[in-house]
This record gives sequence, C-alpha cells and structure tokens, in this order.
Amino acid sequence: MHAYSFPLFVPATRPDRFAKAAMAGSDTIIVDLEDAVNDDGKDDARSKAGKALGDIRGVDVWLRVNGSETSWYEHDVELAVASGVGAVVLPKAESPGQLKQLRGSLGSGQAVVALIETAKGLRAVYEIAEVSDRLIFGSIDFALDIGCQPTREACLLARSTLVVASRAARIAAPLDGVTTHIGEEAVIRSDAEHANGLGFGGKLLIHPEQIASARAGFAPPPEEVTWARKVLAGGEGGEARSVDGEMIDAPLVERARTILRKAGETE
Repeated sequence: MHAYSFPLFVPATRPDRFAKAAMAGSDTIIVDLEDAVNDDGKDDARSKAGKALGDIRGVDVWLRVNGSETSWYEHDVELAVASGVGAVVLPKAESPGQLKQLRGSLGSGQAVVALIETAKGLRAVYEIAEVSDRLIFGSIDFALDIGCQPTREACLLARSTLVVASRAARIAAPLDGVTTHIGEEAVIRSDAEHANGLGFGGKLLIHPEQIASARAGFAPPPEEVTWARKVLAGGEGGEARSVDGEMIDAPLVERARTILRKAGETE
C-alpha cells in the first residue's frame, strides 16, 4: 500500500476499461461493485469483473464491495478472495466488528480499507482505524448523512478526525474523497492541496483527467523542497542549529524528510 496514493475508480460493469484505467497513470484502481452499479445489475457486474480482475497489470487493485448489511456482500467478498485483489474497500463502515469480520474472510496479505461516510462511522473511527489498514473519507455521503453542504468548513472536523485516528492507530494516512468536477483542473488541485494540508495521504479519483491535478496538489512547492534540502544538507542529527536564520531541531528535520519523500527525492 503506497504512502501517498491516488486510487482511480472504474465501474465493475465496464471490464473493458480496466486495462485503460491501469495505464492512466495512477498507482491504484478501485473496481467498484457498489455505487457504480444499479441494484438489478449487481450479480452481472460481479460476474463480469471476476473474469477480468486477474488480467489487470502494473497497478495495485482494490475492490469496493457492497455494504456488509446487503445481500450482495458475501458474494462480493468471495470474489475478492478468489481474485486476490490487494485490498477490499468497505463502504459505510460504522463499527470495528464489520472490519474484523471482513478481515477474517480475506486471504493472507489482503488489506482492509474502511470508507467513513456517516456520523455513526465518524463516532467509531478511532476503533475502526485500529482494525483497518487505511481509512477513506466519503465526503459526499457524509454530508448527506448529517444534512450539511459538502464544503470544506462543514467537513473540517470529520477530515481532521480521520487524520488523527489514522495516526493514533499507526496506519497509513487517510485518503480524501472524490471531487465531482472532472475537467476543472484548478478545482481538483485546490481540493488536493486542502487535503494535503490537513495530513491526508492521497485522494480518490473518478476520471483519468484528474490524476495530474491531484498529484500536483499533493506535491510540495519548490520553495519547500529547497528548504528541506538545506535542512538535511546540514546533517540529520537531532541537535538544534540555524538554517537561513531559522532554528532547526529534530521535528523540523523530520518534516524536511517528509517533504523530500513527497517530492520523490531521497535524503
């Protein structure tokens, strides 16, 4: 599982798009059996996906199953195990028991990803994080559940809570939800910058055109990279020292390392 990830959704009903999605430039694709599939087409979508999942190459593959309370859930999980996908995304995660049950059904090495989309899920997110490999914030469904607009201000508490819960559980930083605008690069990049600033580790995408903008939003600005290089050029010990008039100590050295990791550089 990548430290910084930009999973791209592809409907399970369109196995002809799996290979194209895998070559679009993202690190991960999520084959979606839930929101992207009508209720009367669930079984057919699962069958189609099952025939094509094993042919995906070059990226991590996750499967978003239907909710654990649905009649499709068990068959979806069976497909996940049979196909050997890297992770299973559980929508409407609201209790640690759901994630424990899912993990017990999966094969060795398959990750469990909890999609937090409700007030109940947010209330239990610290416990959910302890039994998950990663959290995702479903901002649109969350806003619908609590009756607010999906604005940054209204969702700030929820987003920050996922970041803190992930860190407390020592799992990968959470992924932010989708931006519904496809062709508006400035909007996508701004949303990604906002998530990055809060401590997220990536963002869900719904179209290949969003990949470059989302990555740009998570990339550190050139001036931060320059600063980080200077800090680490002076040594990586914990002793306090001055860099361009700024006192540098151990926490800032670690921040410099993080910036260079985001920039794809080694220290």
